[in-house]
Amino acid sequence: MDYQILPILDPVQVARILTALADHPFVDGKATASGIAREVKENRQAERTPGPGPCSLAELDQVVISALCAHRGFQGFAFPRRLRPPIFSRYEPGMHYGAHVDAAYFNDQGVLVRGDLSVTLFLSDPASYEGGELLIQGSYGEEAVKLQAGEAVIYSSETVHRVSPVTRGVRIAAVTWVQSAVRDPRVRTLLFDLAASLKKLEQGEDPALLLAKSYNNLLRMSADL
Repeated sequence: MDYQILPILDPVQVARILTALADHPFVDGKATASGIAREVKENRQAERTPGPGPCSLAELDQVVISALCAHRGFQGFAFPRRLRPPIFSRYEPGMHYGAHVDAAYFNDQGVLVRGDLSVTLFLSDPASYEGGELLIQGSYGEEAVKLQAGEAVIYSSETVHRVSPVTRGVRIAAVTWVQSAVRDPRVRTLLFDLAASLKKLEQGEDPALLLAKSYNNLLRMSADL
């Protein structure tokens, strides 16, 4: 499965977000879902109002977006052109998010943003809650992802995924979406692998396997047999 797990926030940044959210109002998460997703979404999300004010979340948005934009691994994997303001979600015992696919487009104050990649940034200590795994559907079944606070998983928005029920504690995460400057996911993967090959060369390591992968995948994409 084509996804990346990256350390995005340090403990100080995580603590800053959790402290701010502790006193922030949360509302029914169905407010930002539509279609089938709305029917299977059972969580709460930080209330958001446009412009300045106690529910604007602008400072927390900036912490998350700035950290993503500053991360070289994220840049090399996603090639971000636009990022949506994150949704800060909260799952209490019994809450879950059933199987769904993220929307293809989002309207951010009149600007259409295509959802190429989804980002789930874990904020709660994984030992503080049970359940709440992000389950991503792959070719060989579901893969469960439950990360350390501050780590994020970046995966295709085309993928069917869900959040398993929380059975103890509280799971808090930030979720956002990326419109990539490189639309074709196969080309993004090729560029990511080629960049990794260059890094290996710079470090005096052998890039032969990654180069062979890139060559054969490019030939597979281009050959007309």
